[in-house]
Amino acid sequence: MTGRLIYVMGPSGAGKDSLLGFARQHLMGEPILFAHRYITRPSGNGEVHVALSVEEFAARSVLGLFALEWSSHSLRYGIGIELDAWLARGCTVVVNGSRQHVQHALVRYPHAEVVHVDAAAHILEARLGARARESAEQVAARLARRAPFALPDGVRCTTIDNSGALEDAGHALIAVLREHANA
Repeated sequence: MTGRLIYVMGPSGAGKDSLLGFARQHLMGEPILFAHRYITRPSGNGEVHVALSVEEFAARSVLGLFALEWSSHSLRYGIGIELDAWLARGCTVVVNGSRQHVQHALVRYPHAEVVHVDAAAHILEARLGARARESAEQVAARLARRAPFALPDGVRCTTIDNSGALEDAGHALIAVLREHANA
């Protein structure tokens, strides 16, 4: 594969969807693609994804229609196999991934670049509460999962702090994406 995969990950509430939306809007017309996620949850609340029922997701999984897939918080997540076609054509592709799944993604895509989006703990808590997608107990569980992660030797990871203004972190992400697209 001649393209570049940019694997964006971070804790719940770090603002990955907002950052990716910001970057997507500002990079229109540039040769950078943003892969859609398939999730077993209705869409909305600022998260852009393709909503699938549990049964639809399972059927697609059995058919091998996901390049990447994982489970988290009783939900299933997938990235379609179009990812492989885009990379084969030399595209730079951005994926909204999972910290817990990054090791598996790196097995399939060993040259992926990793971007870790983070925010201060109190910011994460406020954002998770404001989106009103989960109960207080579920929010607490997400915050408790903010465990450190490890990457294999040689994997480059860029960290973006999204505790402040979206524009600041957004422009930092755009710079990273453009750097990899032009490398």
